[in-house]
Amino acid sequence: MSGECLAECPGGGSGGYGEFMSSSDSHGRRDLNGRVVAQGRLARLRSRFSGGAGGGPLALDDEVVVVAGSDDDAIASSVALDASSWRSDEEVILRHDLELPPERVAEAVAVAAIDGYEVVGDERWGSRPGAGDDRLEVLVLARVQLLDAMHLSQERSRMASLGSRHGGIARRWSVLQRPSGAAGH
Repeated sequence: MSGECLAECPGGGSGGYGEFMSSSDSHGRRDLNGRVVAQGRLARLRSRFSGGAGGGPLALDDEVVVVAGSDDDAIASSVALDASSWRSDEEVILRHDLELPPERVAEAVAVAAIDGYEVVGDERWGSRPGAGDDRLEVLVLARVQLLDAMHLSQERSRMASLGSRHGGIARRWSVLQRPSGAAGH
């Protein structure tokens, strides 16, 4: 998330992908579009007394496991989620693996950042996938949000479009959540 840009960074930043826009800059529970939801007084009070690790808003660096995912464009989001261990009332990390020409990656990152996506440049969720075409580079994008089948379909479509507009493809998607039974659940 804080590596060097592969091309000139929009806005004249010093080079970190995360400089474009970070969905983790603001803390708090997120809605179905990945936007932070303002907490009311009662919710703030309740969160103060609930304590416990894992009970707060999900972040990209939290311990999570894959609960759903696919590399099959034809599978319906509702079918994939119904067949999974996804918990609809809890926030998720929605991960997309795209394969793009290296010279188009920085531009794609800037576009994805508008919607709150961040680059995941490490192996926190397992080894990074290899590109199916040696002329392409794998770009892993993720954001925290609540999720339902309609919004998963919307985000899959958004990433397919992003990949296509930048000379690549959206290879796979994954839904990650805190392990079942983790503190605060």
